[in-house]
Amino acid sequence: MDAVVFDLDGVLVDSEQTWDEVRRAVVADHGGSWTATATRAMQGMSTPEWARYLVEHLGARLTPDRIAQVVIDQMAQRYAGGPPVLPGAAAAVRAVGERYPVAIASSSPPVLIQAFLEATGLTGLVAAALSSEQVAAGKPAPDVYLEAARRLGKDPARCAAVEDTTNGLKAALAAGMTVYAVPNPHFPPDPAVLAQVHRVLDTVADLPAALRG
Repeated sequence: MDAVVFDLDGVLVDSEQTWDEVRRAVVADHGGSWTATATRAMQGMSTPEWARYLVEHLGARLTPDRIAQVVIDQMAQRYAGGPPVLPGAAAAVRAVGERYPVAIASSSPPVLIQAFLEATGLTGLVAAALSSEQVAAGKPAPDVYLEAARRLGKDPARCAAVEDTTNGLKAALAAGMTVYAVPNPHFPPDPAVLAQVHRVLDTVADLPAALRG
């Protein structure tokens, strides 16, 4: 193993439900209607992708650019007192970072990734922090993981990835990485996808020991 790439939402930050709440409220406020499949469909999408989804599939009466800004602004407000970092997450990244180069490959916009890094003091440790806004396609496409490996100067096949949702797991698997799953309890991943990963962990805090094992 030459490097470790972490997802952010649901792995390091307890934010999947917050994203869901904010998007639902913004859609409702602007004349759209939520559907039963919307939440899972958008998990892993890049900002441009989910913004178009809110407009084109859910009927929100804003432009994609505008609805993206409204949602991100509200997420930033939720993070004003610090992002909801999961227990043991920062310590896990530090422990892994003592042995391997580490990166973040997230569907969150750069401003929220930076908020996490600053709140946890991990800015200097994380060698590459990448948003799927910065690549051609969001998860489940492998683009963000492949770019993270490229920025680390590592072969994706020699990298581990840490993910929690179906689309995230699909993206890391498609990138050819060794995938550690930390299943999101609120949005459990597809069992058929989960069966393809290298190892399933209860929490991200278990990762340093798993990598040693």
